[in-house]
Parts: sequence; C-alpha cells; structure tokens
Amino acid sequence: MKLLLHMAASLAAFGLYFSPAYAQHSDAIRLNQVGFYPAAPKVAVIVTDAANTFEVKEAKSKKTVFKGKLGDVRTSQHSGRHTRLADFSGVQKPGSYVIEVPGLGKSVPFNVGAQAHRDVARASLKAFYYQRASVELSQKFAGKWARPAAHPDNKVLIHASAVSEGRPESTIISSSRGWYDAGDYNKYIVNSGITMGTLLSLYEDYPLYFEDFNTNIPESENGVPDLLDEVIWNLRWMLTMQDPADGGVYHKLTNPRFDGMIMPDAAKNPRYVVQKSTAATLDFVAVMAQASRVFKSFDSKFPGLSDSCMTAAVKGWQWAGKHPAALYNQDAMNKQFDPDVVTGTYGERSVKDEWIWAACEMYATTGKPEYLKETDLELQQPMALPTWSQVKTLGYYTLLRFAETLQLPAGQAGALYKTVLNYADQLLTDLQDQPYHTVMGKTARDYAWGSSSVAANQGIALLYAYRLSKDRKYLHAALGNLDYLLGRNATGYCLLTGFGSKRVMHPHHRLSIADGIVDPVPGLLSGGPNPGQQDKCAGYPNKFADESFIDSDCSYASNEIAINWNAPMVYLAAALEASVK
Repeated sequence: MKLLLHMAASLAAFGLYFSPAYAQHSDAIRLNQVGFYPAAPKVAVIVTDAANTFEVKEAKSKKTVFKGKLGDVRTSQHSGRHTRLADFSGVQKPGSYVIEVPGLGKSVPFNVGAQAHRDVARASLKAFYYQRASVELSQKFAGKWARPAAHPDNKVLIHASAVSEGRPESTIISSSRGWYDAGDYNKYIVNSGITMGTLLSLYEDYPLYFEDFNTNIPESENGVPDLLDEVIWNLRWMLTMQDPADGGVYHKLTNPRFDGMIMPDAAKNPRYVVQKSTAATLDFVAVMAQASRVFKSFDSKFPGLSDSCMTAAVKGWQWAGKHPAALYNQDAMNKQFDPDVVTGTYGERSVKDEWIWAACEMYATTGKPEYLKETDLELQQPMALPTWSQVKTLGYYTLLRFAETLQLPAGQAGALYKTVLNYADQLLTDLQDQPYHTVMGKTARDYAWGSSSVAANQGIALLYAYRLSKDRKYLHAALGNLDYLLGRNATGYCLLTGFGSKRVMHPHHRLSIADGIVDPVPGLLSGGPNPGQQDKCAGYPNKFADESFIDSDCSYASNEIAINWNAPMVYLAAALEASVK
C-alpha cells in the first residue's frame, strides 16, 4: 500500500491524480472542485489556447444547460502557459454539472447550490480538534482518526534559558491542552498568536453565523459556539505559558528535537518551556485582550475567564514594557544553555508590529487611549498582509471593527479605512489579465512558504474592504481566492484535505503519516506552491512559482500544514458563507 501511495505522489507531480474517477476528466479544466453559489460569479480556467467554446451539462442527464465562448488568451507570468476563461455565471439552478470543452474533454463534477462552502468551513475548523494535545480523540467525534490521549504536558521542564524566581532549571510545571502547531507535536506562542487572533476576529465579525455552526466536537451541545469552544482549548494552554512571577511569556513548549514520524502517544521525549520573549508576550497580550472582550458575553458559561484573560494581558503588557527587546535567538540560546533546541524558531528581528497589535487590542477592550498614546500605527506605510512575523494589520482590523464605539479620531479612522481599501485595490489591479483570474499569484512573492495562507489572508483583506465599502467587487475577488484554494490554480489540486476530485493525500503531517489510514486527517490546508523547495524532495514538476508543489509527505516546503494557515481558511470560507447571497 505504501508503494502505491508513493506512486500516487509521483504521478501527482506530473499533474496526474491516482484515481480512476479523476483520470476520466481533463486536468486542463481547472475550477473550484467543491461548488458555487447560485447567484455568484462562476469561472473555470482552461489551460490551453486551442479551444474556443465550452458547454455546461447536467452531470447525470448530460443535458446541455449553457453554451459559451472562451475568453481571450492569457499568459502566465510564471510559466508562460496559456489559459482561457470559461465564465458560466449564468448557470444558477442548483444541481450537479460538468464543463465540456471540444477536443479536451470534461471537467470533474461540481455543484451549484446554497451553502456551497459550509462543509469546507466546518471541516477546516474541525481540523483544530484533530490537532488537540493532551486528550483522547474518541471515535464518536474523530471517526476513523480516533487516537489515544498523548502529551499530557503535566510534567513540563523549565529550560535553563527560562529560569526565574521560584522556577529554577528543571522545575516541573503543568502546561496541558493547546494545539499541535503544524506537522509536528510542539506548541508555539507566536504562531498561536496570529491563529487565535484570526479565529477570534472571525467570531467578532460574524457572530450570528456561528450560532448554529456545529462541528461535532465534545463541547458541541454546551450552548457556546463551537468556534469559541475550540479557541478555548488553546486559550487555556496559552494562559499556562505566562510566568506568574513576572508576567513574561515563554516562547514555546517543545521537545529539544522534532519527533520522528510517529503517533503522539509514542512520543515520549522530555518537553520544555524555553526563554521568555517580547514577541511571544505581546502576541499573548493581544490574544488575551481580545479573548477577554469576546468571553465577557459568556461569563455564565465560563465564570471569571474574561477577567483572568484581562489580568494576564495587563501583566504581560507590563513585562513587555520592562523587556522591550527580548528577542528570541535560538542559536545564541543554544550556545549558552543545554539542551540545544532545534525545533521551529519563530524568531523576530523587530517587535514593532507586535506592539501595534497588542496596543490596538488593549485599547479596544479597555477603551483607555493611553495604550495607543505612544504607539506609531505606521499608517503612512502600505498595509502588510498578516503573517506570524507581521501582525500589525490584525490591530487595524480591530480598530476598524470598533471605530464607532471607540470614537476614533476622524483622521485616524480615515487613514485606517484608506489603508485597507488601497491594499484591496492594488490586489484587484490587472485581475482581468491574471491566468487563473485570481488576485493570488500576481507576483512570485505570493508563493512564499505557506502560500495557501497568502491566498486566504488576501481573501480576508478583500472581505474587510467589502465590509467597509459594500462594493461587491471585493466580495467576488475574495470568492476567487477561495476558488483558487479549492482547485482553480496552476497545480490543479484542491488544497484542502478531504475535498475535491484531485485532492491532497500525503501532507507533511505526522498524524496523517503515522496513523495507518489512507485518507489524511480532513480539513487541513496544504502549504501550497513554494519555489524555494527547501525540502529538496524529488518529484517537483518544475520551479515555476505557481506550479512548485508536490503531494508528498516528504515535502514540508510545499505540503505541510499549520494552524496559522488553517485559521484564515476557516475565516475565508465561513465569512463568504455568511456574506454571499
């Protein structure tokens, strides 16, 4: 079986999917493999310049319901390949369809209907449940991916770099719960920061949508939205990462080295909390301030949680003020302390963006302008897409969300509004010339490590522009980026595990590799094309930026998963579900 799976990965590298069903369809017809909303735009991309017309047919009856002409030839700035657009927005009747192009064949079947991406939103959030540490996943909630409890993290060691008053080296602390960060089993505050900020912002922006959003987790019937129940699992872990002696926050909880490709309950190596850092502490402050705001409405369900979060945020803010440049430098730490730690670094050269985000969240929660008084929001600079190493835009989103409540100065509110709209307009520039008709991938810079999260975060920025302006061009462009993630891209893959006809089957994800189950854990967003190819795996089709992807568990550079990539996927899919009518 393993040989067959690796053969599948090799075939996939050449655009072939190891599936008899998929082999019946043309890989030259690229489209969202999940579905379309009846009244929304619907576009497929044909990777050829040799055809001129197309038809949409009912999948079962083969009856033609739409005929159209392909658009003008577009040329990829990355590969030079030619594409043509098939616009079938006129197909609005719910049903299952295929596209047929003379001389090429037909597409995979796709659906048109309401709530076209509700299952995508649900699965990408449920993926966090599968990433939970310190708990058994029962068959009732995890299905065939059930597994024993692992990493109780109730005997975590204080690393020599993290000693403080009352906590000398090798002191044992409890730091349970939380999510495994990515394909590995460690837990990192910095990456949890942007992840939690994105999910909490999703709830603040669309609270009504989550009133009946059930993901079948153990807490599903407790009267709290499942989105927030999942957030709390990681929130309670984050609270344990603050040193009670001084308010500083440990950078990460980790093994000294990555585990092998084994199941969590087989991973027995000692785990440590390491050095406190300014970046981790400020990310923690931002999350705690936002969580305090959100969970204030759930005091009866979680007595004292909101207040505890605010207390932790204030203590963290005070520590950061005393340690404004405690940057995490793993190499320097390893020269000074044992054991050496070689897991994910999440190191920063500057913490200006973390100060901005933390200040915005503290101000939004407390209403005290002194939190912003000494903070340069850098609104004179172009907006930066959120990443774990650049989080200031999360603060912008929060200030815009509460602009009226906070009574922001007109000049500041206007500058924030302009910053987001200008960024969104730049994304839309030349959209009509892009080979896959998406704002994703206009430049090779978009195809950084975790490029799928670039597409998702671009979609979020466009959704904020839509909320501010009510101009549906931004909404439609955001939908185009979801189309990209679900199959309308240069790889032909639907990049969310468990979905699509040409789907990711071999993510770099220890749970999916070691569990002996053919299907990977569902709802995980693959990292996506990355021309850096840092993993040096064999089988990449080429080095074209938009095609540099391989569905192989070897490929941590293009096919790993990570919580900070899944969070914007949840946001994009759920927000579109709440917005597209």
